[in-house]
Amino acid sequence: MIRKRLLTGILILTTITGAHAQKPTDKRLAGLDTFVARVLKDWHAPGVTIAVVEKNRIVYTGGFGYRDYEKQLPVTEHTLFAIGSCTKAFTATMIGMLQQEGKLSLDKPVRIYLPELKFKDAVTNDQITLRDMMCHRSGLPRHDYSWYGSTASRMELLERIQYQEPSFGFRERYQYNNFMFMAQGVVIEKLTGKSWEQNLQEKLLNPLGMTHTNMSVPALEKAEDKSWAYEVDENNQIKKIPYRNIDAIGPAGSINSCASDMANWLITWINSGKFKGKEIFPATYRDQAISAQVAMGGGAPGSENPDLFFGTYGLAWSMSSYRGHYRVEHSGGIDGFITTTSFFPSDSIGVFVVSNQGGVSNSIRNYIVDKMLGLPYRNWNQQLLANNVKAKFQAAASPNTDSVNKKSGTKPSHKIEDYTGRFENKGYGILKTFTERDTLWVDYNEGGRKTKSWLEHYHYDVFRLRRSDEMKSPKFAPKLVFNTDEDGDIVSVQSHLEQAIDNDIVFVKLPPAIVIDNAQLQKYTGDYLLNGATLRVYIKDGSTLMVNVPGQPDYELVPAGENLFNLKVAKGYSVKFEMDDKQSPLSLTFQQPNGNFKATRKK
Repeated sequence: MIRKRLLTGILILTTITGAHAQKPTDKRLAGLDTFVARVLKDWHAPGVTIAVVEKNRIVYTGGFGYRDYEKQLPVTEHTLFAIGSCTKAFTATMIGMLQQEGKLSLDKPVRIYLPELKFKDAVTNDQITLRDMMCHRSGLPRHDYSWYGSTASRMELLERIQYQEPSFGFRERYQYNNFMFMAQGVVIEKLTGKSWEQNLQEKLLNPLGMTHTNMSVPALEKAEDKSWAYEVDENNQIKKIPYRNIDAIGPAGSINSCASDMANWLITWINSGKFKGKEIFPATYRDQAISAQVAMGGGAPGSENPDLFFGTYGLAWSMSSYRGHYRVEHSGGIDGFITTTSFFPSDSIGVFVVSNQGGVSNSIRNYIVDKMLGLPYRNWNQQLLANNVKAKFQAAASPNTDSVNKKSGTKPSHKIEDYTGRFENKGYGILKTFTERDTLWVDYNEGGRKTKSWLEHYHYDVFRLRRSDEMKSPKFAPKLVFNTDEDGDIVSVQSHLEQAIDNDIVFVKLPPAIVIDNAQLQKYTGDYLLNGATLRVYIKDGSTLMVNVPGQPDYELVPAGENLFNLKVAKGYSVKFEMDDKQSPLSLTFQQPNGNFKATRKK
């Protein structure tokens, strides 16, 4: 699916009553339960969890509303929510810890540590450092549709970076990019010999007593005290939506946590990297992380809130002036969950808020901060509600651009079957089109689920992307444009998947895939000897041939010819099996740009 609910913003849900609440005991937060109940009602939001800390103690952790709207199960201080991009500070902190250990430098070219990381721009390729990656000044825009919903592995996503177009020069400006934080996770893995997940557990979660936190959708699904994600349909009906599995890009956003655990994380940042008197990460790194590394753009005071201004980004944290106080903050959002993690280093307070639908987190955070800092009351909830109503009105009043721009009386140049096939962009993966029930469907980054995306003819060889679960036709839908060669054959399809660059993303049509059934693949499996090392060829998920080389990631083998397979993530690398008279493997040969390497099958 190309149009998705990636950070879709503010949603309106149906009214929720009887919301469960846990009252704070600190006098400064008197009335919090009443305020949050009102916000949840105004926004018709299912639930929210909150942590408030000061210096080295917890002021409040608790939940309001429901983690399971259908069963009316309450949110607690231990309820797990996806915290999205608030994960980034954890990843960057581990990079800071590795620098303290002398294993890397933030200011040396990152490809010293991770030569597999490559960029299209030569200057970026040669000079980019971990610091550049940590503060989003690589020159690359988001390119989120490359990873969002993809089933590609972490290493496959890393391979895609070199094909992605920059939108500005290296270090020219701040541009948020999730791939750069995923790549930091791979650096951690390579330098430690352990997964990003294992490093996170050992270096941060265990020392901080964050016993409920996990890092994957499967782990979240197994948890008893977890929140579901929600959205609202066009009839204002609350709908539970599936979790979004983003484990491959995990270092950028896959942590699931709760108020009680995140309180410990905030206390550690307020106390310069120490928790219960013990150093968890260096104070020198903490100070760099919350100091300006790059301007984010804009930041001038507005008329509505003139005491909110400037915006800079440090190392996985943003900084701004909040009503005369220095605020460090990061937000997170993924399919229903909206998070804000913030602290005020000069005032030694921190606030964590996450909801299971958008719209409420920021107003609740600001209300709490104002209370803790003794600031005059400001009706943040009313401001955000008014902004939401204004945005909805503007959307309703906007012209139907698809209707206006459509060229009437045209038809496709080919019969519908000719538009089917597999199309590839090296930076974005595989897009598939097929026909079913006389309809042209598209399958792209559906997260392994059955696609709901179909193509409606617009004009000529341009199609509008539609969804089978849409309530009505949108005023503007993403477009797919099919291209032909001089022989009249369809050779590619393109779509404007990255708004920060001028060009469409072009997917080139692939030749029909070679399909080998499981029984045929089985004959290639076994152990092979190469210079004293044992290589293992095996089948993954019942249909994918893999090769394991000691000390390297497992490689997927893609059929390319008779007994010939290409390495999926390494262009120009292949494996050729040599067979005996009975078509059983005798050996395999790695065919590489630097030579051929033969491994003999073990008897």
